[in-house]
Amino acid sequence: MHKSLFVFSLVSLFFGTAAQSAETTMRPGLWEVTTSSDLLWFVPQIPPEQMEGLKDLAKEYGLDMPKIENGSATSSTCITQAMASQKNPPGLYQSEMGCTAKNATHAGNRYRVDFECTGAQLKGSGSAEGTFVSTEKFTGQTRFNGFLQGNPVNEKADISGRWLSSSCGDVKPLQQ
Repeated sequence: MHKSLFVFSLVSLFFGTAAQSAETTMRPGLWEVTTSSDLLWFVPQIPPEQMEGLKDLAKEYGLDMPKIENGSATSSTCITQAMASQKNPPGLYQSEMGCTAKNATHAGNRYRVDFECTGAQLKGSGSAEGTFVSTEKFTGQTRFNGFLQGNPVNEKADISGRWLSSSCGDVKPLQQ
C-alpha cells in the first residue's frame, strides 16, 4: 500500500505539472511545485527499506524523490520555453503511468485537463484544474477515482507552483 500512496502522489505531481504547461504565459525556468494530499500524511509511516524502494521508483520516472513532510510533497521542476509555449500538457505520465490526457483547455488564466489511466498499476480517471495567479504562480487541484494496485482510490490533491528562477541549474526538464 505504501508504494500505492507514492505512485498516486507521482500521478498528482505529473498532472499538476502538466496542467501548468497548458498556459502560454507561464514563465520558463525553475519552478517549485507542492502537492498536498491526505495520502501524503502516511508517508512518515513507511519503513526506511521501503522508502529506499520508493526512491528507486521515482528515479525510474526520471524524478528525484520530492521532499515530503506535513502531508505535502515539494519538488523542483524545470519548464523549458517550448513546454511553457505548448497548448497541450507534456506526455511523460502517458507512457510511464499508462495515462492519457484529453480535453486539455485553457481560457485566460484558468486551465483544465481530464485524464484516463489504463495501466497495470493505475486504472481510473480524473482531472486537474486551476488558476494562474500570475506568470510566476499557479494553484489548482487534481482528482482521481479508480484503482491503484488493485486498491480503490478516490482522492484529491491540492497543487501549487511558484517560479523560482530563469535558470534551472542542475534540475533537468521533464521528458516529453
